[in-house]
Amino acid sequence: MSTYKALLSVFSKDRVGLISLLTGHLFDKGINLGDTSFAILGKGGEFTSVIEIPQELSEQELVQELASLDGMADADIDIRRFAFEEAETPPTQITHHIRCEGQDQPGLLARLTEVFIDFDANIVRLKSDQVVQNGETRFITLFSVYIPAERVESCLAALGNTAIPLGQMLTFEAAG
Repeated sequence: MSTYKALLSVFSKDRVGLISLLTGHLFDKGINLGDTSFAILGKGGEFTSVIEIPQELSEQELVQELASLDGMADADIDIRRFAFEEAETPPTQITHHIRCEGQDQPGLLARLTEVFIDFDANIVRLKSDQVVQNGETRFITLFSVYIPAERVESCLAALGNTAIPLGQMLTFEAAG
C-alpha cells in the first residue's frame, strides 16, 4: 500500500477521551502514527502527530472526517503533507534534561534558547507552563536537548549565567 507522511495538528476544547477519539479514528482509517504529542494549552488541548496516510485518502477528506467526529465541529484541524527535501538535520539524541523555573517575564524563553545556538546544541523537546503558586505567576520550562559532549560543561555554565540574572533556578541531568 502506498502512503505519504504528513503533520496532523488538532486544537480543540479539552475533554476526557479526546486522544482516544482521534487515535481510534486514525487507526480505523489505516493511518500509522509516528512522533506524537498532546498538551493542554489554556482551555484547549493540542494533539500533534507525524502520520502515515494511505495514498487514496486526501488531506481534505481526513480533515472533514475528523471534524465530523463527536465534539470536534469547533476544532482547528490541519494536515500538512511533508515536503522537506532530504537534508542533514541536527542531532536528535537527547543528552540532557534541563528545568528552568522562576518568575515569568517577557523575553525569557528567547534569552534562554539563544544560549543553545552558541554551543551547537539542539532543542529536541520543549515544554513551558505558567503556573500560579502562592499568588505569583511562575514560568517552568523543561528542555530535552542534544549538547555535543565536548561542549556540555560550557553550555550548561552559559545557560546558568543567563538564567540566574533573569531570576530563574536552573537544574539539569544527563539523559540516561
